[in-house]
Amino acid sequence: MTTSADSKPNLGRFGSFGRGVTPEQAKEIESLGYGAVWVGGSPPAELEWVEPILEKTTTLQVATGIVNIWTAPADAIAESFHRIDNAYPGRFLLGIGVGHREAHTEYRKPYDALTQYLDRLDQHGVPANRRVLAALGPRVLKLSAERSAGAHPYLTTPEHTAQARELIGPSAFLAPEHKVVLTTDADKAREVGRKALDIYFNLANYRNNWKRLGFSEDEITRPGSDRLVDAVVAHGTTDAIAARLKQHLEAGADHVPVQVLTRGDKLVEALAELAGPLGLTAKG
Repeated sequence: MTTSADSKPNLGRFGSFGRGVTPEQAKEIESLGYGAVWVGGSPPAELEWVEPILEKTTTLQVATGIVNIWTAPADAIAESFHRIDNAYPGRFLLGIGVGHREAHTEYRKPYDALTQYLDRLDQHGVPANRRVLAALGPRVLKLSAERSAGAHPYLTTPEHTAQARELIGPSAFLAPEHKVVLTTDADKAREVGRKALDIYFNLANYRNNWKRLGFSEDEITRPGSDRLVDAVVAHGTTDAIAARLKQHLEAGADHVPVQVLTRGDKLVEALAELAGPLGLTAKG
């Protein structure tokens, strides 16, 4: 069921990633030239916030980053997917993930649970090329290419992107998230970055992935080394930040969801500052 190049999702080169976005913000993000908005967290299976965003926009795609298989039953997610896709064909991408072992007391083997979830989506006719998997390690990265459009890695580096592309092949979709802080003050950027990273220092899947990328035990222990923070949270001038984000594309990414670490009411303003350096073309 490996995705072919002609069925690979096309979300443009860059999108916005965040916990939530209003339909009005989404319209402005679209006008700046971003191809998608990714909504993080573990949204309920009803996904009732998706249609208002799609209704307010014309070409923008909406993606989940990610639906948690432990809290959003596959049958309900399939129903939501078909409801959205029937109304707005080809504009919704279902991001799926297993969440974190530490957050679930009844946590079965994640790989097995994920494959069973994908089996249920298959039974309900959710197309493989309209879903992606949160993937960090080699086994789930390979699964993402076999059972979905591709992978949506989180908290990684361009080096990981290059490794992921090698594993999943040229035809699979690859969309690594990257955090940014719009400041040239390195100390301030690292302070903001460490607050955003704090929870992840206790999560084994991220810690293990950072180790695979060459970070030491000391570096991935709270509060994290400057080298680690700088690797996963870009800062500097807008040109420097854009250059860092483009490294993912150079390493093989198709699309980069950009998570600006700022207040929600400042999101569009920040994305507007980055749009030019990222090479985006304003619409309308």
